[in-house]
Amino acid sequence: MKRTDVPENEYSVFNATYINAAGDGDLYEDLEISLHDFIRFVQDIPMDKFDYRYALGKWTIKEIIQHIIDTERVFAYRALRISRNDKTPLPGFDENVFALNTNANDRHLQSLLTELSIVRQSTLALFKSFSDEQLKRIGIASNNEISVRAIGFIIIGHQKHHQKVFKERYLLN
Repeated sequence: MKRTDVPENEYSVFNATYINAAGDGDLYEDLEISLHDFIRFVQDIPMDKFDYRYALGKWTIKEIIQHIIDTERVFAYRALRISRNDKTPLPGFDENVFALNTNANDRHLQSLLTELSIVRQSTLALFKSFSDEQLKRIGIASNNEISVRAIGFIIIGHQKHHQKVFKERYLLN
C-alpha cells in the first residue's frame, strides 16, 4: 500500500504534513526502512549535540527521540482501537507534558535507539496483522476522522519530519 492510496478525507489537514513527508513508498517497507535510515542518521550526529537546544524551551535531540517513541506508541494504540472497530473517540495527548515527564536526557543514546527499534518492530507487526478492511477503517482521534492506514503513514512522516528538524535546526553550527 502506498501513501497515494490514502484519500485526503481519511486524515486531518494537520496530519497532511506528516502524510506528505512519508514519501511515496510502500507502508510496510517504509516503516522498516525509515527506522534504519533514522538510526544511521542519528548515530552520525556528534555526541555533543544530543543535549543541545537551539533555543530556550526547545527540546534536545534525546528528548525528540523520546517524543518520536512516545508518539508512535500513541498512534499505534489508536490504529489498534480503530482497526478493531472501536467507535470511541480517542483523545489527543499533550506532547509537552509527555516531554517534561521523561528522563530522556539521562539516558544513553543507544538505549533510546534500542527502544525506538523495538517500538517500530511492534508497530510493523501490528500493521502487517491488519486486513485490507481494517486498514481502511476510520475512527475519531483528537476530534478528527482518521483511518488506520493514514496512521501508518503519519508515523513514518512524523519521524521524517523530526529528522529534517535535526538537520535544519540542530546540526547547522
